[in-house]
Amino acid sequence: MDNSTCFRDFAKYSSLNVLGMIGLSCYILADTFFISKGLGANGLTALNLAIPIYSFIHGTGLMIGIGGGTKYSILKSQNDREAANRTFTNAFLLALGFAALFFVTGILFSGKIVALFGADEVVFKMSKTYLQVILLFAPMFIMNNILLCFVRNDGAPQLSMAAMLGGSLSNIILDYIFIFPFHMGIFGAVLATGLAPVISMLILSPFFFKKKNCFRLTKCKLSGTLTATIFSSGLPSLITEVSSGIVIIVFNMIILRLQGNTGVAAYGVIANLSLVVIAIYTGVAQGIQPIISSNYGARNPANVQAILRYALTAMVVISIIVYSCVFFGASQIAAIFNSEQNALLQSIAVTGLKYYFTACLFAGFNIIMSVYFTSTEYALPAHVISILRGFVIILPMAFLLSSIGGMTGVWFVFPVTELFVGIIGITLYLLHKKSVVQK
Repeated sequence: MDNSTCFRDFAKYSSLNVLGMIGLSCYILADTFFISKGLGANGLTALNLAIPIYSFIHGTGLMIGIGGGTKYSILKSQNDREAANRTFTNAFLLALGFAALFFVTGILFSGKIVALFGADEVVFKMSKTYLQVILLFAPMFIMNNILLCFVRNDGAPQLSMAAMLGGSLSNIILDYIFIFPFHMGIFGAVLATGLAPVISMLILSPFFFKKKNCFRLTKCKLSGTLTATIFSSGLPSLITEVSSGIVIIVFNMIILRLQGNTGVAAYGVIANLSLVVIAIYTGVAQGIQPIISSNYGARNPANVQAILRYALTAMVVISIIVYSCVFFGASQIAAIFNSEQNALLQSIAVTGLKYYFTACLFAGFNIIMSVYFTSTEYALPAHVISILRGFVIILPMAFLLSSIGGMTGVWFVFPVTELFVGIIGITLYLLHKKSVVQK
């Protein structure tokens, strides 16, 4: 494969996947918008208190899907179809186990979880409703993520994108219908979100009915070795999503103390918009995963490095565009989600947007490098990057900077963390590259 072919594959897979991931992330952004219009600041607070659990569900699906898809792509490039099918079967069985766990949690523990997250009597009922329905739809979210990843690795990125966009569009339409004409409140918003992955899988279904898929369920037992491989390759994606949920929980607690429910509502706007921006970088990263894995499996290191360069260049351009839009449009962005024209919410959100999104460049780099390492079956640096940015640095930094600078300190937690992790990521990459050259 020459450089021009590499670039075409990169442009095709990444652009399609970015569009699809934006669509997928808009599940929650659409809820944020329509809840802000229909239920005001209390609705936003309730949403933001419940939404971290969605990150856990989404992350679980991505872990199994990306971990399994990476292994599947490598085995497929080596023409080992039997092992590739065992990988898909193991991924499917793992999905069933996690889906059952989330489902039972939704039935038994929803109220206890939102109370633990700090919901007061004003927003408790709305938060519990949102959380419970999200957990009951967990099997759909997880299975949709797995099928999207395997379809993409099976050479059909266009279909994967169409399914993600179709699910997102249905969520936006149903959000409006359920909240306004049907007056279903926050239950309508979360029901629309829960139905979105169902519609996404329906869009994927002709791929299987027409037997275009190369991966199939096969008769085999759950393999401990294969499970460990799937978890190892997919763990950074899980950590990224789970850590975003944990960070939201910690930030909510800190902001509740500093600015109360209005501060949490303002942070909800920033956090949910951040999910979309992170989804763009994740789209680039997941877009390069199949072609890096296949070239790695076919032993084409030059192509692997070329694809990585294209991804990092695209990330820099995207970061400049995103931050320019946020910086110059912060007031207008905040106003979209401030239907009650709450002056305090507006002020907090505008300041937060300008500070928080200075992290764009560093976050994009860290996400792409993490996927690069896992796509080449060199998972340890990816784990280090994910754990550092997800827990080890950001959580202590949240308490330290908020105690020093109040809300301003809160907004700088994310940029400072991503900068430190980015420096470590560059170091790990250079060490890895040096060791490969020496071999």
